[in-house]
Amino acid sequence: MFQQEEYDVIVVGAGHAGCEAAAAAANLGSKVLLVTMNMNTIAQMSCNPAMGGVAKGQIVREVDALGGQSGIITDKTMIQFRMLNRSKGPAMWSPRAQSDRMRFAEEWRLTLEQTLNVDFWQEAVMGLLVENDTVVGVKTQLGIDFHAKAVVLTNGTFLNGLIHIGEKSFGGGRAAEKGSTGITEQLKELGFEAGRMKTGTPPRVDGRSLDYSKMEEQPGDEVPSKFSYLPTPPLAKQRPCYITYTNTEVHEILREGFEKSPMFQGRIKGLGPRYCPSVEDKINRFADKDRHQIFVEPEGWSTVEVYVNGFSSSLPEDVQYRALRKIAGFENAKMFRPGYAIEYDFFPPTQLNLTLETKQIRNLYFAGQINGTTGYEEAACQGLMAGINAHNRVHGKEPFILKRSEAYIGVLIDDLVNKGTDEPYRMFTSRAEHRILLRQDNADLRLTPLGYALGLASEERMELVREKERQTAEVVETLKSFAIEPAEINGLLAELGSATITEKTRAINLLRRPNIELATLTNVLPGLTLALAPYGPEALEQAVILVKYETYIEKENQQAIRAAELENFVINGRLDYKAMPALSHEAREKLLRVQPETIGQAARISGVSPADISVLMVYLGR
Repeated sequence: MFQQEEYDVIVVGAGHAGCEAAAAAANLGSKVLLVTMNMNTIAQMSCNPAMGGVAKGQIVREVDALGGQSGIITDKTMIQFRMLNRSKGPAMWSPRAQSDRMRFAEEWRLTLEQTLNVDFWQEAVMGLLVENDTVVGVKTQLGIDFHAKAVVLTNGTFLNGLIHIGEKSFGGGRAAEKGSTGITEQLKELGFEAGRMKTGTPPRVDGRSLDYSKMEEQPGDEVPSKFSYLPTPPLAKQRPCYITYTNTEVHEILREGFEKSPMFQGRIKGLGPRYCPSVEDKINRFADKDRHQIFVEPEGWSTVEVYVNGFSSSLPEDVQYRALRKIAGFENAKMFRPGYAIEYDFFPPTQLNLTLETKQIRNLYFAGQINGTTGYEEAACQGLMAGINAHNRVHGKEPFILKRSEAYIGVLIDDLVNKGTDEPYRMFTSRAEHRILLRQDNADLRLTPLGYALGLASEERMELVREKERQTAEVVETLKSFAIEPAEINGLLAELGSATITEKTRAINLLRRPNIELATLTNVLPGLTLALAPYGPEALEQAVILVKYETYIEKENQQAIRAAELENFVINGRLDYKAMPALSHEAREKLLRVQPETIGQAARISGVSPADISVLMVYLGR
């Protein structure tokens, strides 16, 4: 008989969610088994070779601030860095990195191999071991039982995965990889509700066959930043990306394949992401547009493989190939593999608690696309939170839950658990009502103390945060005390169209003006430059944001305090909402299904009105 030890936590799946879950639980001290069907595809970037982006970049920085690994690994393997939305306010600034696909996966595997307490097993998991409504392990394809006190499922697109290319369909969780069967069927038997979703990916082409002179070059930032708050190596050189466009001839060729499209012919049942549609969906929905943007993204430092971002498709491969060759710069393109669509099972996340533990089965956690999300970043943060909470559960510690006012991670999980999703969920800055508080620049100040208290963020991280706080406070004090004479600054103010001053003023007052930046002042005030010389760029940036957005930050802080008051109204135990006739019918139905833990959580459930909340508070004697 095959002998193995009992684990604290078993993580099923080694994508972005699984890797973060395994690393978090192990670094906190749990004995972890990471089970994957293929150890050569650990942390595979299944779609585009990039991390971050609008709101997603904020999530990566939050994962890093808590003590996760995605930011560190991105910094070590990126080939280009850009801070998006610099022309907007700091709440919208979002870091994005183009990654070396092979190096990213390699670095994740090496990181996990060097993490104490992580064991590996390469095989498919066919089902769960459940006793008395509590998960106690997993059963593999070979019939081996691995026992654990908690299990985290991070199955990605592999649960009954079905790949579509034109009229061809075949099982698979990813190109050239088989899907996973058995788990969905067992979970349904255990009382879980399941659904189907769809995602897609574009063709990959040979970069040697492209004519980049016909495209627009998209370089990285002149002074590239990074994701991790730790001193990871700076990016010394970068690879450019490129932009080109489809045209009417491309669209006509694609339309020829519509009659064989699995999407238009109804063979695909799952709903795909509306914000990242296939190219055939774009030309069908936006028939008035004669071109669509294509991002040409290298997959690494040395490989010639190129990712054709914006050309996701499930049309027949010959149609994809002919259409591609009509794009400027792609006239002689050689295709490595066609794009495809993939359908897979997910479980509506309203079946979860805010810890990501399932309501039906104790000690069982879901993270990533199994919860209806899409994106590496959304998966990574769920994996981190599931790993933390699985560890805390088996060691008798308190659950770790982030509020909406504390992190985008808190917004994401709260949205999933309370509102659910019937389409692939992606994070946007618009989903966060406190986004001025949840900036990418202050994720360490917000979350590293929490990660440090957990035991996940290191002493080194905490010291860096303390130093940043100290420097930021000193910069603000310097700006408050530094006096400027009218003769020193009025010439510049007049040149900028800003009101001149008639008496001595402090630097902080001028910096509050919307058209005055810190560099504007230091360029003409050598004394201020000298006074700020001891401070690092992060502290300077943080201080400027605090000064310029002081009123808005204070307003959102007050809103967060009011929201926290609702969160403190705890609902003890399961309530019989059916017995509250004053509630609307929809509210009774939704509250009964979700079983919120606080009044604040109840208020965020879609279909529960303020009047329903008033009824509930009266019922609770509040």
